[in-house]
Amino acid sequence: MKNEIALRPQTAAILTRNGSIQLQLPPPIVEVLPGVEWGAVDAFPTPAYWVYQVLFRRLTGRPAEFRLGRSLLEEVAACLLGGHGMPATVCMAAFEHLRGKGAFSGPIPTQARLEAWLKEPMLVQGRTVHYRFAAQKARYLAAALPLAHEAPHFDSGKDLRNWLLQLPGVGPKTAAFIARNWLGADDVAILDIHIMRVGQAIGLFPRKMTVEKHYFELEELFVRLAQNIDVRASELDAVIWSEMASSPLTVRHLLEYLSEPPRGKQSKTPRQKSQTELTFV
Repeated sequence: MKNEIALRPQTAAILTRNGSIQLQLPPPIVEVLPGVEWGAVDAFPTPAYWVYQVLFRRLTGRPAEFRLGRSLLEEVAACLLGGHGMPATVCMAAFEHLRGKGAFSGPIPTQARLEAWLKEPMLVQGRTVHYRFAAQKARYLAAALPLAHEAPHFDSGKDLRNWLLQLPGVGPKTAAFIARNWLGADDVAILDIHIMRVGQAIGLFPRKMTVEKHYFELEELFVRLAQNIDVRASELDAVIWSEMASSPLTVRHLLEYLSEPPRGKQSKTPRQKSQTELTFV
């Protein structure tokens, strides 16, 4: 009986304000890519689960929003001001602080001026905060903003991403972040820790591969996954990040699973430890 169920196509419903939409997906044991099964639609974090989440958000009026700036120059600045361990609220506060100073609308400020502005206290969610790494980020911005101001036209996310890699302080992930945001690009991926954990959990990313050494190979796998499940890579990336970032328990389950030694094919996806039931109401 169990095998028969696994061979049946899956059906799920998405309820909107105007009715319901039936979603049919391949059987759980069918492979999306070699070694990566569709999995059950109600089992986190399978590809089937993510297809449902992307379509649910799209159909219920909650599409992913990307752009942070009003120009490529502003987008570069906003993404450069972010980074590992930096709360998004503080990064955006710093960006708005610089925008309010006219940093992106007139002559490019000097490094010293940018650093002075970044060292000024800012009010974030009712409390005063100071931006970390003001000197380092000012140095990056002072070098990157003039180049961004004169940037040529780009026909693809990869073209923009590759051009951005010349900018100081911009690595593959930040460059993909900018390209995804500015162009809505689906040929690049922002491989942060959340995307890596999900990719490893479903067997998409080999555990021996790291973003430091294999970023572009991992990115290609992610883009191929999105293409094969017929969703936009930019949406899939954003939805995975949003759900993982808002659920510490989910992250803990995945960490527990990924800390175990790799086992056979039947144990690729942590369905028993972190299964999430979807509610179709």
